[in-house]
Amino acid sequence: MFNGTSAYLDFIRIRFLTMLAYRVNYYTGILIYTLNIGVYYFTWKAIYGGGGELGGFTASQMTTYLAVSWMARAFYFNNLDREISTDIRDGSIAIQFIRPYNYIMVKMMQGFGEGLFRFMLFMIPGMAIAMLLFPVKLPTAPEAWAGFLVMLFFSFLINSQLNVITGLMAFFVENNEGFMRMKRVVVDLFSGLIIPISLFPGWLGDIMGFLPFQAITYLPGSVFTGRIQGVGIWQVLGIQVLWFVLLLIPMVWLYRMSRKRLFVQGG
Repeated sequence: MFNGTSAYLDFIRIRFLTMLAYRVNYYTGILIYTLNIGVYYFTWKAIYGGGGELGGFTASQMTTYLAVSWMARAFYFNNLDREISTDIRDGSIAIQFIRPYNYIMVKMMQGFGEGLFRFMLFMIPGMAIAMLLFPVKLPTAPEAWAGFLVMLFFSFLINSQLNVITGLMAFFVENNEGFMRMKRVVVDLFSGLIIPISLFPGWLGDIMGFLPFQAITYLPGSVFTGRIQGVGIWQVLGIQVLWFVLLLIPMVWLYRMSRKRLFVQGG
């Protein structure tokens, strides 16, 4: 018999243990992420030259931003879109829908279990290595740490919502592989992972301010580097909460339409 909250927590535990069984694969991931940070670090170091600021970032802040943004990606990244798409294509989604739990809730819990694994065995060790290799400066203010960690959780939620929405599109298009690839490129670019949003042209930066992607990387990274402090932390956290609530609307609607489409067509 399905036991509500405790059963959902079991999905977190099971995914964590599953990831733990293949933890060796993530050691190479730490190396790849560190290499990415190194490439961007030396690129921006050459751009800054003698110093100054770019887009409100000093050279030191940019180094820290790059390191924490890439390592934060290790936590919030998941393949829920591909998992859902696979379930739809092979028909196993029909069995999932008739089980006594919410399928989307299960996927989110599984994604969080993977995120916890990545946080402990990928992000933290990776950040430690990055600090040894590059001049990364950790925040000293307790509110910066608290704000960043809460915002990191919302980064996971928002990114996972986008993944769920993209995955459910497989119900309505013959092949959503293109959607998934496009979504990944858009998230990495427009979230500020590759280029901080403050460096975008003015008109494009204004557009980014009305999209959810900034809430995944740019805003938490700005808090961690100290560009956003004090009451500003609550304001940007409010932006994340707002996008989390807004993205629930298309996610829930697609889920209901998917169930209706499946049952009407006979599964």
